[in-house]
Amino acid sequence: MLKVVVSGASSGLGLALARHYLKRGAIVAAFARRGALLQALAAEFPDRVFCYTLDVRDAAAVRVAASDFITRIGAPDIVIANAGVSTGTLTEYAEDLDAFQQIMDTNVLGMVKTFQPFIAAMRANSSPEKVGPGGVLVGIASVAGFRGLPGAGAYSASKAAAISYLESLRVELHDSGVKVVTICPGYIKTSMTAINPYPMPFLLDVNEAAKRLARTIERQTTFTVIPWQMGLAGRVLKLLPRWLYDRLFAKAPHKPRNLI
Repeated sequence: MLKVVVSGASSGLGLALARHYLKRGAIVAAFARRGALLQALAAEFPDRVFCYTLDVRDAAAVRVAASDFITRIGAPDIVIANAGVSTGTLTEYAEDLDAFQQIMDTNVLGMVKTFQPFIAAMRANSSPEKVGPGGVLVGIASVAGFRGLPGAGAYSASKAAAISYLESLRVELHDSGVKVVTICPGYIKTSMTAINPYPMPFLLDVNEAAKRLARTIERQTTFTVIPWQMGLAGRVLKLLPRWLYDRLFAKAPHKPRNLI
């Protein structure tokens, strides 16, 4: 039976991913801050959801949860570091500094803290010859990490850092039997994107996004942008010379500032 850990599992993409795997018979360790929502998920799938009410910024809490799950169920086959926060930020406002801190701590260090306590057990349980979705660390980054988006300095920086961190981790774990998968979603229909006051091309339904992510994880694809159309758009953005990028995006609409 597949064993999956999902952070940020109480809503949005994390909840959709947890449900996707549960519907296919997996056991899921669900990490999130909102315990009542995790309990609702557990009631929907009795005896197959292990609820851990925690903040991924709290390394000690994540270590305790990981140790409990490994002791009771064994090393996970898949760990999905999905927990993330987003809000518009502007460096000129002192009151936005806390939002910068929380976004970086959650989206980058939270990913590190989610993976760290599982790696040793996954190494011991994996081998380079293992076939299928076993021993996979999955980091949810974003196309927002390809270029610095105006009004989203914290979010873009956090996702760019996540992409680089995941690449480093992939190289570190090469030939260990533990695979590292980086997924950069485009726009997904969740509460996080509902407040965006601008067009969102190729917007994906959250359940469809979860299915596509799961297929990528099963294939153990090193780096994927979902949907693929956003991958093409991202490549174009990365190729734009700085002067042209600056001119095109200087007056782009900003994500609303909504202090976390």
